[in-house]
Amino acid sequence: MVHGSNKHSILKETIGNIRRILGDRTINELCIERAVRGFRFNGVKLNNGFGGICYILKNSITKGGSCPDDAEIVPDSRKPKGMPVSVVLEEMFNGNFLKRTLGIAAINALSNTVWSLECSQEYEIVKNADAIDNIEIKDSDYVVLVGALPYRTLLKDRGKPFCVLELDPSTFEADELPFYVPAEKAPEKVPLADVLIITGSTLVNDTLEDLLELAKPTARIAMYGPTASMLPEAFFQRGVKIIGGFVVTKPDEFLNALGRDGSGHHLFGESHQKVVIKPK
Repeated sequence: MVHGSNKHSILKETIGNIRRILGDRTINELCIERAVRGFRFNGVKLNNGFGGICYILKNSITKGGSCPDDAEIVPDSRKPKGMPVSVVLEEMFNGNFLKRTLGIAAINALSNTVWSLECSQEYEIVKNADAIDNIEIKDSDYVVLVGALPYRTLLKDRGKPFCVLELDPSTFEADELPFYVPAEKAPEKVPLADVLIITGSTLVNDTLEDLLELAKPTARIAMYGPTASMLPEAFFQRGVKIIGGFVVTKPDEFLNALGRDGSGHHLFGESHQKVVIKPK
């Protein structure tokens, strides 16, 4: 298992794995054909026909509730359309969260490209599956969610102690607030977790590596969400057992839907498929 809390290490290793499989020549020929930014998601389609998605954190959205202009995502007032993928991947680590989301969406599109090759791999991708159904939760397990994930009701109905580490308490219903724990309490709560389920948006705000470092060796760890829908090796090497992701299957339909309703409520369907990625 890989240790060390160097931020960006998972993303950078994943980019390295993609380059190793596809080759620099292929990467250098790719560019952003379409890019759509909704209220909660950034989506891209590459010129090879594959698409990807990334969650946009609240603190990368303006106070008025809208996203900044494209000029704030890419330097020199360039629009994402037509940008070389190699440039997107290079500039995603400069501290701008919106550039990060564009880069992660591109990584997910590149991961879809790799999976289309059907090359030999040490993991399987299960379609139409959910992470919560693929990770063992024993009756005595203490579960920690990082992020306001959709499993809160299921865990509440389970009738066993659990907690949700979250930055924004306004995302909780009144009957869920007893399970809310401020995100800064992670060093206290994560080491207690028998089961740890982490939102993929931790890749955007540079907290994932530190969270994985806090987990005890026996913890069963899952990632969840469209942001983490990428090659899994770097995650598995750090103790993650399951990735519950979302693969864009019809990029144009997906981006059209994202443009109509950027909150994400109507994105699930034939253009977008739930998957679980796990070791063989």
